[in-house]
Amino acid sequence: MPDTQTLKMALIGFRIEREKVQARIHEIEKRLGGRMTQSEPPAAAPKRRRMSAAARKRIADAQKKRWAAFHDAQKPAKRK
Repeated sequence: MPDTQTLKMALIGFRIEREKVQARIHEIEKRLGGRMTQSEPPAAAPKRRRMSAAARKRIADAQKKRWAAFHDAQKPAKRK
Protein backbone atom coordinates (compact mmCIF):
# COMPACT_ATOMS: atom_id res chain seq x y z
CA MET A 1 0.00 0.00 0.00
CA PRO A 2 1.44 3.39 -0.94
CA ASP A 3 2.47 5.63 1.89
CA THR A 4 0.80 8.98 2.57
CA GLN A 5 3.66 10.96 1.02
CA THR A 6 3.23 9.16 -2.30
CA LEU A 7 -0.52 9.75 -2.22
CA LYS A 8 -0.02 13.45 -1.49
CA MET A 9 2.37 13.79 -4.42
CA ALA A 10 -0.07 11.96 -6.71
CA LEU A 11 -2.85 14.29 -5.60
CA ILE A 12 -0.72 17.35 -6.38
CA GLY A 13 0.10 15.94 -9.81
CA PHE A 14 -3.54 15.24 -10.60
CA ARG A 15 -4.56 18.73 -9.52
CA ILE A 16 -1.96 20.23 -11.86
CA GLU A 17 -3.23 18.06 -14.71
CA ARG A 18 -6.81 19.14 -13.94
CA GLU A 19 -5.79 22.81 -14.11
CA LYS A 20 -4.12 22.21 -17.48
CA VAL A 21 -7.22 20.49 -18.84
CA GLN A 22 -9.49 23.25 -17.54
CA ALA A 23 -7.26 25.87 -19.18
CA ARG A 24 -7.46 24.01 -22.51
CA ILE A 25 -11.25 23.76 -22.20
CA HIS A 26 -11.43 27.49 -21.53
CA GLU A 27 -9.30 28.21 -24.63
CA ILE A 28 -11.50 26.04 -26.83
CA GLU A 29 -14.67 27.64 -25.49
CA LYS A 30 -13.21 31.09 -26.16
CA ARG A 31 -12.38 30.06 -29.75
CA LEU A 32 -15.96 28.89 -30.18
CA GLY A 33 -17.16 32.32 -29.16
CA GLY A 34 -18.37 31.39 -25.70
CA ARG A 35 -21.25 29.36 -27.08
CA MET A 36 -20.37 26.39 -24.91
CA THR A 37 -21.19 27.67 -21.45
CA GLN A 38 -21.34 25.41 -18.48
CA SER A 39 -24.89 24.48 -17.70
CA GLU A 40 -26.17 24.02 -14.22
CA PRO A 41 -26.00 20.48 -12.90
CA PRO A 42 -29.26 18.58 -13.20
CA ALA A 43 -31.51 18.77 -10.18
CA ALA A 44 -31.55 15.73 -7.98
CA ALA A 45 -34.46 13.42 -8.62
CA PRO A 46 -37.20 13.75 -6.03
CA LYS A 47 -37.25 11.01 -3.44
CA ARG A 48 -39.70 8.26 -4.23
CA ARG A 49 -42.54 7.78 -1.84
CA ARG A 50 -42.96 4.32 -0.38
CA MET A 51 -46.34 2.70 -0.65
CA SER A 52 -47.76 0.51 2.07
CA ALA A 53 -48.69 -3.09 1.38
CA ALA A 54 -52.35 -2.23 1.98
CA ALA A 55 -52.22 0.53 -0.61
CA ARG A 56 -50.59 -1.80 -3.16
CA LYS A 57 -53.29 -4.39 -2.48
CA ARG A 58 -56.07 -1.81 -3.00
CA ILE A 59 -54.52 -0.76 -6.30
CA ALA A 60 -54.10 -4.37 -7.42
CA ASP A 61 -57.69 -5.22 -6.49
CA ALA A 62 -59.00 -2.19 -8.38
CA GLN A 63 -56.94 -3.13 -11.46
CA LYS A 64 -58.23 -6.72 -11.33
CA LYS A 65 -61.78 -5.38 -11.09
CA ARG A 66 -61.22 -3.14 -14.15
CA TRP A 67 -59.74 -6.02 -16.14
CA ALA A 68 -62.61 -8.32 -15.16
CA ALA A 69 -65.14 -5.72 -16.31
CA PHE A 70 -63.21 -5.24 -19.55
CA HIS A 71 -63.08 -8.97 -20.27
CA ASP A 72 -66.75 -9.43 -19.35
CA ALA A 73 -67.64 -6.71 -21.86
CA GLN A 74 -65.54 -8.42 -24.54
CA LYS A 75 -67.07 -11.92 -24.15
CA PRO A 76 -70.44 -11.19 -25.82
CA ALA A 77 -68.74 -9.34 -28.67
CA LYS A 78 -66.56 -12.35 -29.54
CA ARG A 79 -69.49 -14.79 -29.71
CA LYS A 80 -71.33 -12.89 -32.43
